[in-house]
Formats: sequence, C-alpha cells, structure tokens
Amino acid sequence: MGRPVGPVLRMSDDVDSIVAAILDDNPGQDITVDDQGAYTRVSADGTLRVTRSSIERHLGRAFEMHQLEAVMAAFAGRIDMTSHEVRWRLGQGEESP
Repeated sequence: MGRPVGPVLRMSDDVDSIVAAILDDNPGQDITVDDQGAYTRVSADGTLRVTRSSIERHLGRAFEMHQLEAVMAAFAGRIDMTSHEVRWRLGQGEESP
C-alpha cells in the first residue's frame, strides 16, 4: 500500500457494522482491515468513504455521523465530514501512486 488513508476505530459494539459499511461504500477498492483487538485500522490507497445510510443499514438503527468521532481513535490522511458522509483522502497536492 503506497499512501494509505482511513480510520483507526476503537473497539465498540458498532465497529463491525462500521467496517462493513466502509467495505460496502467502496466497491472494487483494495481495502485492508487490520483487527488488533483494542482497535481496528481500516485503510486504502488514495480515498475511502462511508455513508450514514450504510452504517444505519448495518447497525439496524439511526446513526449520526458525529458519533463516528467517539469511535475513531485516529485516522490517516485528511478527513471531510458531513451529516451524510465521511471521506478520508490524501492531502491537498498529494497524489495516489
């Protein structure tokens, strides 16, 4: 992996659903999921996204995107967050290899 971006998620009841949502929202992309017990790192080259609707579908309940901040211990890359989507990407001027 050249320039990975993505979240580091603390263990919680929601982590598996969030990871599943990230996988659904990035079809065809090579995504690495590294479960270390206390945290799970999800990464891909260039850009990665997750939508509120995908998280809600996997959780089976309502979810506000700001709740992701409580689960996310750290992240790689830049982050863009709206009420409907979170996107991790390379910084301005950086390109995926």
